[in-house]
Amino acid sequence: MADPRVLVLAGYGINCEKETAYAFSRAGAKEKHVSIVHINDIISGDESLGKYQILAFPGGFSWGDDTGAGNALANKVSNNMWAQVYDFVQNEDHLGIGICNGFQALTNLGLVPALDRKYGEVEVELKHNDSARFRDRWVDLRAEGNSPWLRGIDQIAMPVRHGEGRFFAEPEVLKAIEGAGQVALRYNHGSICDFLSYDANPNGSLNDIAGITDPSGRILGLMPHPEAAIDIRQDPRYTHIREQCMRSGVELPKEGPGLQVFRNAVDYCRK
Repeated sequence: MADPRVLVLAGYGINCEKETAYAFSRAGAKEKHVSIVHINDIISGDESLGKYQILAFPGGFSWGDDTGAGNALANKVSNNMWAQVYDFVQNEDHLGIGICNGFQALTNLGLVPALDRKYGEVEVELKHNDSARFRDRWVDLRAEGNSPWLRGIDQIAMPVRHGEGRFFAEPEVLKAIEGAGQVALRYNHGSICDFLSYDANPNGSLNDIAGITDPSGRILGLMPHPEAAIDIRQDPRYTHIREQCMRSGVELPKEGPGLQVFRNAVDYCRK
């Protein structure tokens, strides 16, 4: 499969679709094969998930989070296009990602963690941050598990911007997720936290969990925004890094760490 096709969902308060589509294009997907598609076009039959190999639920505030973050979007998908989504995630050549509000939608749809591949059962929650405040900052993350989205990544930094990002699961579910190796990302004190004097965990998530996958690792949900970390100029340490490179005579890198997440996905679908 030389040129993977990417569907980036849009509509009703989703607001990171353009950044997400651009990230895939910059990561190597052909621009003409990266489509921003309104959810109603899928429901009406004007578009079909069957044409695509990668499905992205971007960040934003779908339906204004009025009935709980990601809940209304999940209901819209479940009530109108669940069969297409279910068939999509069953295909071993397909990848899916839910970023921030998209992660909240994935959990409400039961696409992650989907323990024992029981897609459609809601098993975890993303609750209000323990600070009861919206958090907009960068975080350090440690990658784990077997997700193709995170291949070759051990440590990575990205921004978070959410009010409901505190990962929660009942003890037996949490134990099962950990035991199955479905934790993909954990908040971890690293270089960003050191530089900005931040605490590692921005929201009180259990076990510092920032992202999880389905059992296959192909469906990834994460609260941080990789599409907002694809250029070095987005890094809050940019001027410091630039000065260090100038003094050392080293070429300033152009890419931000988040780009590798999208490049991994494009490469996986080209194998």
